[in-house]
Amino acid sequence: MVTPREAAELLWRDDTATKGLDITLLDVGPGRARLAMTVRADMVNGHGTAHGGFLAAFADSAFAVACNSYGEATVAAGFSIDFLEPAHVGEELVAEAVEVARRGRSGVYDVAILRGETVVAAFRGRSRSLGRPIAPA
Repeated sequence: MVTPREAAELLWRDDTATKGLDITLLDVGPGRARLAMTVRADMVNGHGTAHGGFLAAFADSAFAVACNSYGEATVAAGFSIDFLEPAHVGEELVAEAVEVARRGRSGVYDVAILRGETVVAAFRGRSRSLGRPIAPA
């Protein structure tokens, strides 16, 4: 059995998408995760605000860490995201993922993307376990 941190390390071992966004793991525990990301100039849209695709990828990475924290290989079955506030270049964002429910091979997780105390985006992900452990390195 692996710890939640070991599960995150195994998950991120070959995750070039998360590495490419310079996302850092702040905290992880059973069914939860906290990650940080700074909005870079190459992450903004034509309005000068963080592109929704980058925010979705950030939230999805937090979701992935939380739902894989039990050491079971788990993937997204789907998600939705609501953009509530703009984020700008140089702002540090934190994604806090929490497990809402986990039954059998299915799970539901909420992720809040925060700028300080302000919720920038709200994400809900649905997970599905593959029924096997995360492969060790």
